Amino acid sequence: MYQLNFKQDRPIDLIGIGRLCIDLNANEFNRPMDETMSFNKYVGGSPANIAIGASRLGLKSGFIGKVSDDQMGNFIVQYLKKDNIDTSNIAVDDTGAVTGLAFTEILSPEECSILMYRDNVADLLLNTDEVSEEYIKKSKALLVSGTALAASPSREAVFSAIDYALKHGVVVIFDLDYRPYTWKSSKETATYYNLVAEKSDVIIGTREEFGMMEKYQTHETSDHITAQKWFDYKAEVVVIKHGAGGSITYMKDGTSHKGGIFKTKVLKTFGAGDSYASAFIYGLLHDWEISKAMEYGSASASIVISKHSCSDAMPSTDEIDKFIGGAEKL
Repeated sequence: MYQLNFKQDRPIDLIGIGRLCIDLNANEFNRPMDETMSFNKYVGGSPANIAIGASRLGLKSGFIGKVSDDQMGNFIVQYLKKDNIDTSNIAVDDTGAVTGLAFTEILSPEECSILMYRDNVADLLLNTDEVSEEYIKKSKALLVSGTALAASPSREAVFSAIDYALKHGVVVIFDLDYRPYTWKSSKETATYYNLVAEKSDVIIGTREEFGMMEKYQTHETSDHITAQKWFDYKAEVVVIKHGAGGSITYMKDGTSHKGGIFKTKVLKTFGAGDSYASAFIYGLLHDWEISKAMEYGSASASIVISKHSCSDAMPSTDEIDKFIGGAEKL
């Protein structure tokens, strides 16, 4: 069993920090990006999606981030407000920075790609002065996304947030969210990811993402060795995802649970990780057995990959419960 001390007297369940951007999802399927003419606009960014998913499930979510001072920034903040997410700690840039854009290509359910525009983006300009200790101490958990570590001053802002969380007994959840095109080198990435993972209570990522963190180690590795490395620091729960092969969750007491996936009509592959994380975190905050939290995460992921959007598709508890009741588990 895992031991996560969520402070029940805190008014906020989960605060996300990091990337706020716009997803532009292709309306034309089975066509390459260079031939696609129309897109739908959604709020995007892994930590934003997870905060939205958590709020749809009934958790009280907040966010620490930075948006551009224009229509796109306004769109993001208003969307979050409509989803009952506290936006009081989202700063507005005053330097002329822009909102990051993610164009998606849907060639087939198995062949999806994302074209990112991340130059001079507002979210990476979040600084330490814009991270409130008083705000973080009101929360049960802090969600950190790896993309926020890709550049300064956002990187230092994240470490400040983590330090405040550790000081006030806030559970730190690290969603690896590795995007290689936002980093200067893989060694730089591994360095900062490892520094954050050492301070985290829950770490969620794919086998490939954990492999990136370990690529400069000299010894052989496996899922079990990976998990044990982080248990030797602070982690209580390590989730290693294997795509269609499901996921394995390891706990500090030496137990592990393998989770499968649900059969669904897949439209696109992106969004699965964020929807899994939001529902899995919901389960942790309700002190569920790990197997139940994993099942909820898998069901949420299956719902989202069957729909066009990520943020708009994040399901409610009723939707997940209904899906689990009628879906086939693979």
